[in-house]
Amino acid sequence: MAGDLIVGLDVGTRYEAETIISRLGDTVDFYKIGYQLFYGGEGLTVGKELLKAGKRVFFDLKLHDIDNTVEKAVGAIADTGATMLTVHAYPRTMRSAVRAAAGSDLCVLGVTVLTSMDQSDLEEAGYAMTISDLVARRATQAREAGMGGLVASAFEAQQVRALVGPDMAIVTPGIRPTGSEQGDQKRVMTPSEALRAGASHLVVARPIVAAPDPRQSAEAILAEMATV
Repeated sequence: MAGDLIVGLDVGTRYEAETIISRLGDTVDFYKIGYQLFYGGEGLTVGKELLKAGKRVFFDLKLHDIDNTVEKAVGAIADTGATMLTVHAYPRTMRSAVRAAAGSDLCVLGVTVLTSMDQSDLEEAGYAMTISDLVARRATQAREAGMGGLVASAFEAQQVRALVGPDMAIVTPGIRPTGSEQGDQKRVMTPSEALRAGASHLVVARPIVAAPDPRQSAEAILAEMATV
């Protein structure tokens, strides 16, 4: 299984996003829209235009609120025809999201532990367990809630896959091709390493969108993914 490449449109304006999309052309058909573009650069409009063009869209909004608010928000995203949406992997939040997405094609993903966090960050936040234990708990709860998948570091992908089975999506950010700068990510892997660990979808942003030739960079990553 080669897996899916998702390009993170981590830019601040609609113009920047549309420029990247244009430069990538038919090389990429799956895009992630996160906070920066969604709230500051007409990200919802960009997403709807991508969907209209036959592309797949992943709204990375990491929702977490009271049950009713989560349900309304997930329902609104499901109505756009989006492919994926993130919520924080708290049990009530996940159950609310699953209820709202029922009957749609939206795959709701639970965010376990951010790839920018390491064990010391978890301890500072007040967690008395290891990253591995927390990810395992969230993965089990996501499976029991009927979630479509999880967002996890590639370092936990093998563990998560063993817990949730073959059908749930495992989306891994923090993917860095060999030679790329790590940036603010702390737990990263190359594309081929992540796929071998059990990931089904790889999110790549800066190594593509900040590259001198985004299309060439995307093609190189896709070629590496195809070897797995």
